[in-house]
Amino acid sequence: MQFVKKDILDMASLSVEEITLILDTADRMKEISERPIKKVPVLRGKTIVLFFHEPSTRTKLSFDIAAKRLSADCISITASSSSMVKGETLIDTAKNIEAMKPDILVLRHASSGAPYMLSKVLKASVINAGDGMHEHPSQALLDMMTIREKKGSIQGLRIVIVGDIAHSRVARSNISGLTKMGAEVIVSGPPTMIPSGIEDYGITVNTNMEDAIADADVIMMLRIQKERQTHFLFPSEREYAKVFGLNRERVSTAKKDVLIMHPGPINRGVEMSHEVADGPYSIILDQVTNGVALRMALFYLLAGGAKNVDTD
Repeated sequence: MQFVKKDILDMASLSVEEITLILDTADRMKEISERPIKKVPVLRGKTIVLFFHEPSTRTKLSFDIAAKRLSADCISITASSSSMVKGETLIDTAKNIEAMKPDILVLRHASSGAPYMLSKVLKASVINAGDGMHEHPSQALLDMMTIREKKGSIQGLRIVIVGDIAHSRVARSNISGLTKMGAEVIVSGPPTMIPSGIEDYGITVNTNMEDAIADADVIMMLRIQKERQTHFLFPSEREYAKVFGLNRERVSTAKKDVLIMHPGPINRGVEMSHEVADGPYSIILDQVTNGVALRMALFYLLAGGAKNVDTD
């Protein structure tokens, strides 16, 4: 099938067929990063702009590396280095960027909905690299790529997401994508961090962590997002770690081949212990590796994919 979408804004708007195409393309792209010379000319002549309004290590760097591996020209700017500090609006800044004829704009913004707003006024493709507490589609896709790579399929897996569900765009995107691909999704965390009515998305809520992770195929831990909380929703980090932190004893109640995931950055000793983060079940660094291939796939498909170029 041809990929015909102009933008990648959320998981809800992607069909099962489109998700499968993205993951299949990412699988092929991964081989490029294993070559002695990690570059192919498929997007030579294309220009990609990374516009990040929030701090980022993994996401920003992997988008940058992905663009360069495909030979695209990649320019990175931040809000603090743009004319927005002089009072220019986001839309005016984006329109001025587009006047320089980029092909793709990757946006991370603290305000939910910012990528949607730009997608309606820009001719260039827009990729949502995280908007407020709303969505982070490329993270969910790389998580799904990693799960499928390790388990062979997502269909029928019991996947438990633990932590700050209410403030997590990663959780929202993963819930949407994983349920669409046939996984059984359970969320767990303090009741203050579980949004009301989240069961309507076809998932199960279990605030008892031991019960939630029993027989889990995948455990996805989330970062406590203090920067998005107006006040603390739990008594202390020590108590959170005691009740909802993932340690070796809790991991032992899951399946013997359980996968441990985290989108990063990890608060070690809070969300998970050192022995779990660095242990044999952890695939956290595999997620990071796959993030480059997945974002290469997004660039490739949005820029025309096989209609214009060949990956060989």
